[in-house]
This record gives sequence, C-alpha cells and structure tokens, in this order.
Amino acid sequence: MATSCYSRASSIIALFVGFLLLLPPPVLLLPPPEANTTHHSRVELETLRRVRARLRKLQKPSLKTIQSGEGDIIDCVPSHLQPAFDHPKLLGQKPLGRRRRRTRRQRRVFSRGLLPASRARAGTVPIRRATEADVLRASSVKRFGRKPAARRRPLSATGGHEHAVGYVIGDQYFGAKASLNFSLSQIWVISGSFGDDLNTIEAGWQVSPELYGDAYPRFFTYWTSDSYQTTGCYNLLCSGFVQTTNKFAIGTAISPISTYGGSQFDISLLIWKDPKQGHWWLEFGGRLIVGYWPSELFSHLGQHATMVQFGGEVVNGGPAGGGGPSYHTATEMGSGRFSGEGFGRASYFRNLQVVDWDNSLVPPPALRLLADRPACYDIRGGLHPSGAPTSTTAAPAGIAAVLVESISDARLSLSLFSSLLTVSSPSHFLPLLSLLSLKSSSGEVSLSLLSFMGVPL
Repeated sequence: MATSCYSRASSIIALFVGFLLLLPPPVLLLPPPEANTTHHSRVELETLRRVRARLRKLQKPSLKTIQSGEGDIIDCVPSHLQPAFDHPKLLGQKPLGRRRRRTRRQRRVFSRGLLPASRARAGTVPIRRATEADVLRASSVKRFGRKPAARRRPLSATGGHEHAVGYVIGDQYFGAKASLNFSLSQIWVISGSFGDDLNTIEAGWQVSPELYGDAYPRFFTYWTSDSYQTTGCYNLLCSGFVQTTNKFAIGTAISPISTYGGSQFDISLLIWKDPKQGHWWLEFGGRLIVGYWPSELFSHLGQHATMVQFGGEVVNGGPAGGGGPSYHTATEMGSGRFSGEGFGRASYFRNLQVVDWDNSLVPPPALRLLADRPACYDIRGGLHPSGAPTSTTAAPAGIAAVLVESISDARLSLSLFSSLLTVSSPSHFLPLLSLLSLKSSSGEVSLSLLSFMGVPL
C-alpha cells in the first residue's frame, strides 16, 4: 500500500514538472523607456506651471518697461498695485507720503540702479522683473526669494557661523548712524528670541548668483517675522516692503566698488523707526527715501532695539557641517586683510553713533570686540584718517585671493537686535573687493549702517 501511494505521488510530481517545462520562460515586465520620459516630463511641466503661477502673482500691470545695462527688465508699476499690498494686513492700503529728513550733501553717490527722472513715471515704482530662470535656480518654488530657515544666536560660533564683531551692551537703542564704504553692505534690524519668532529687517548689498544669475553687487532688502521660515523675502519678491521712490529699482546692480589700496567710495544707508506710526523707513545715499517696512508685519519690532552689532561673519562649511580641526573654509571676511593693514586695505566702519532714548546721536560707549577665530579673522577699534571713530575687521583665512569660488556664505554686517541682550554700535565697513573677484556661488559679503528719523545727519 505504501509502495502504491509512493508511486502515485511520484507520477503526480513528474506530471507537474513536465507541465512547468512546457510553460514559456517568465518575462520581467518593465515600463517602456517612454513611460519614464513621460513621468519626468509631467514633473517638469508641473514645476513650470507652479513657476509661472508664482510669477503671475508677482508681476503687476506696468505702465512702462525699461531695460537696464545689465539686462534686467524694470517694470514701472502703479504704486498702489505693487506686491506689498497683497499682504493680508495691508489690503486696501496705499503708500504713505515720503518721510523727509534734514540731510547734508552726500559725497560720491553711485548706482547703476538709479533711473533718470524722465524714465520713471510719477505715481509708479520701478520693480525688477523676476524670470523663470530666477525661480528655477531656487531650492524650490516655495523658497524662491527667501533665505534658509535659521536659528542663529548673536555673538556665538554655532552652526559653522564665525564672527569678528564690535558691540556695546546695556541700554535701549532706537537707531544708529554710520558712513559706509561703497561696496557690499548690509543692515540687520533684529528683534525677538532668536527662535521661531525672530524678527529682522535687512538692507544692503549682496552678490548672489542663485538669486540674480550673475556676480554683480546688488542693492537688496529683506524681512522676516518668524526666523526666515514662512514670512518675508528679498526685495519685492513677496508682499511686505512698500516702495515709495520711482528713481530706484531694488535688486539692481550698483557701481563702482572700492579696490584694495585704490579708490574708495562712500555711501550712506539708513534705517529708522517712525516714532508716530512705528514703520521702519529706508534711506539710500543720504537723500533717496526708498520705502518702508510697515509695522503690521512684525511682532517684536514695535518698541525699540536692544542690540546693535557690527562686524564680519562667514560660514565655515567644513566636515560634518561646521568645520573641524582638519579643515577650515578659505572664505575671506571683508577685504581678506587683517585689520592691522588699516584704512584703504582692511574693511572698516566709521562715524560710529547710536540713537538714544532722547533721539540724540551719541558715540557708542564701552565698545567691545569679539573674534571667534582670531587666527583667521580679527577686529580692532581706532580712528579713521578723518578723525572719526572706526572699527576694522578682516580675514585672510590662509589664502591670498580676495574671494574664492568655493565661498558658501560670507557677510560683513551691522546688526540691530532686540532680544534678551542689549548691544549697540553702528559703523562702516570697507570690503575692498574687485568686481571680477566676486565669484561666490551663494555668498554674501556685507557692510552696514543704521539711522533714526528726525536726527540731523
């Protein structure tokens, strides 16, 4: 019986194996190449659709179009239709009248971005037109025109950020003033806890191939009310900043710039808080009121600032994100020369002043200096050849070139903070950079200065 069962089972197995041998070999079913191509095409089309939707939202009806020498398209948009008034808190508003300040004649004001009065119509504001290529260079359509979200504490070398700064602590500050050399510069007006609710107002000059597609130094503005996460942007690439001038297009190139050991060019850049309405106004070149950041944009920048910091900053992008003992970035700060080389060679601020509670401009008391890595970047106080107080900062970082292509982020900046600290002292940087040397892939090298409304220059 057992033999019979075994024979029967063997016969069944033999038949099953024979049946399998008669079947055609299995074929792995893969999507045709055309399917992958179609998928990628759909992704690209969807990206392009979102890019164009973003641009349609930014580009407003224009009454006139101008082309700059660098190839930028400038649209002259009715001032009440500019992107600022798309902001939910600004709906229905119109630009305020330009704030007037008593100023003295400013020496050597230069900019390729200034437009002849006959070219920009009254009642319009010139806006640099963003292109599809501009948006596609961004990390995403959503992040176009924005800085990476960041949580950065001042006066500390965290996350690869290294500083050489001067500062004072101990009072409330309502503005600041300084003269700055005409090259790359930036102002930070900052308030908050340096966490998710950080408020900043920024203006100055930057080189950003990612944002503009070239290596020209360009005038820029920036703001955020939540530590660069979802609010704010550069220039007029979102709602917020209200432009009032029809003579200057934010985001356009500026010239000339200072050169190491050569000609130096001075310009003033001022940010001040209107004590009546609380808006923060921006002035360029000692006479030109560019516009303002409405107070409605911010949660903390309402009363005053408690910290003013000026100096240099670079990002040390070494191993493990932040440098290490075996590597240090070759990015240079300022002119790339130590402060001991002095005026005309090392970067500097001059005419240091802050605005006190009485709306008076006073010298910053008890100026303190800090360099996170003094072997690479240093700073010192002193006197400008004119006799004005100065602070100089620079950094060779071990190389002779002024700027290198591998730069990831470098700034010379003046910062006005409001947080748990109270720091102050504006000043004047002189980054002695040749235009041909500005080959940063995504870096900023900045200078700064602040001023307060109603205080004579």
